[in-house]
Formats: sequence, C-alpha cells, structure tokens
Amino acid sequence: MLTTPLTPDHFDRSVMAVPPLARAADRSLAEDANARIIGHLEAGGVRLLLYGGNANFYHLPLAEYDAALSMLARLAGDDTLVVPSAGPTYPLLIEQARTLRRHAFPVVMVLPQRGITTSAGVADAIREFSQAAGLPVIVYVKDDGYIEPEEIAALDKEGLVAAIKYAVVRPDTGTDPYLRKLVSMVDTRKIISGIGEQPAIVHVRDFGLGGFTSGCVCVAPALSQQMLAAVKRQDWAEAERIRAIFKPLEDLRNGINPIRVLHRAVEGAGIAPTGPLLPMLTTVGTEHHAAIDAAAQALLQAQG
Repeated sequence: MLTTPLTPDHFDRSVMAVPPLARAADRSLAEDANARIIGHLEAGGVRLLLYGGNANFYHLPLAEYDAALSMLARLAGDDTLVVPSAGPTYPLLIEQARTLRRHAFPVVMVLPQRGITTSAGVADAIREFSQAAGLPVIVYVKDDGYIEPEEIAALDKEGLVAAIKYAVVRPDTGTDPYLRKLVSMVDTRKIISGIGEQPAIVHVRDFGLGGFTSGCVCVAPALSQQMLAAVKRQDWAEAERIRAIFKPLEDLRNGINPIRVLHRAVEGAGIAPTGPLLPMLTTVGTEHHAAIDAAAQALLQAQG
C-alpha cells in the first residue's frame, strides 16, 4: 500500500471508496473476498480506500484490529492509500493508537461517537488520539452538535487534520449553515463530501469541497471515477447523468440501511461474497435481496 501522506491532490485523482469488510461464515476475516473487492476497485481506477462505517469498524473487536490492519495493508496495491478507522469510544481510541503505531498507515479516520460527548471533549479526544498514534486524522462529521467548526479549525491549525469527511444529511444539500461556516475556516480542498454520489455535485460546485467518498463505487468504480472527472472539469451535466445511474441503489440504501444494503450489493453484483455482519448489525433480510441484487447488477453493467 501507499504510505506517503494523504493530501488534497489525492481527492483530485480518486474517489475515496468506503468498502465493506468481507467475512467468512464463522465471522472471521475473509482475505480472498476482501482481495477481490480491493482488486475490483483498483481495476476501476480507485486508489483511496477508507475502512469505516461500511466495514463496520464501529464494532470491530479490539483483538481483531491488528489482524484487520495487517490484511488490508497486505492486500492493497503499491499505489493505493488505505485509511483505517479508530474509535468511536475514547478508551478504544487510545488502545487502537498503540496498534496503529506498529503499522505504516499515513492517516486514520476517527469514527464519531454519538451521545455523552461535548464538542470540546471530542476535540480533546481527537487531539490525544492523534498524538498517541503519531498520525494525522480524518475528522468525520456526521451529526450536528458532534464537533463545531471552531474546534476542527483549531485541530487543523495544530497540524493534526489531514482531511474532513462531511456527511451530515440535509433536506436541501445547498442550504447548510454548518458547512458554510466550516468552509470559511478550513481549506476546502481538505473537506470531502461524505455521503456518496447524490450530494457530491452540490458539495463540490456550491461549497468548493475537494472530492467525495462513495460506497456504491464498490460496485461501479470506473463509473464513479468518471463522475469525479466530470465534477473536476465542471461538466455538471455529465456529472448529473452519472449521478442518476447510482440513484436506484442509493435509494435502496437510504430506504433500508446504507451499510447493510451495500454489504449485500457487493455480493449481489457478483464481486465477492461478503458474509455476515458483526453484531450489533444484521445482514439485510432475504425479502430485499432481489431488489438489491437487481439494482447492483444494473449499476455494474452501466459502467460497461
């Protein structure tokens, strides 16, 4: 895997994929299946892999953390940058920091912790974790009230922030006072749209964000890369055309559950068997398989 620092230039060249983490029937890590997912993404031109929510790193056992990191580092190509996640709780962050020190990852994302937090407390935890791990972080903003723009800007000025994944869902993507404030305080090239293809055009065009993350890129990586290229050259009509192709699968994700549907979609498209999800999640019900598989296969075929 690539071990040089993550910079905004990476977001110009690659969508940041957020893949599932495949497991065998006994819930152990499935190396061959994960290799197939990574190979599919790399064949489509993707060179940024972020293992976070879709990989269910929230519930990854601490005893498995080192093995998971070793596997991902081993499977990625020489020019692919892999970003693992840590957290979401404070004690887990501190324990995982010790493990991360034994690896060569250039950056790590801090998973957001809901509840029993304050903005300043979250910033302190991120600060302490970054220093303990010896790594800059990706700050993941998923909900209002989690961490305020002023706290992120302070962490950035301290040199602790490599990027910010912005994933707060709004009724109107273009009306977002929090994001408007954040982009006034932090280099916009370091902020990436974190909710897939659907809001990415507005986030990049109207707020100047540096790129976007995607789960559905795991099904159609070349197509998602084409959308990124269209966005970067400001060909909004072409970007909208591609965005619409992703919408049927994204609608299923939004209607059922984003993580669980993507987990099934990668398998339903024939890319790799993804196996069970760790508790506290469950795999999507069989009554949804036909619709998810059809949408995933149509998306895969659309990229040609």
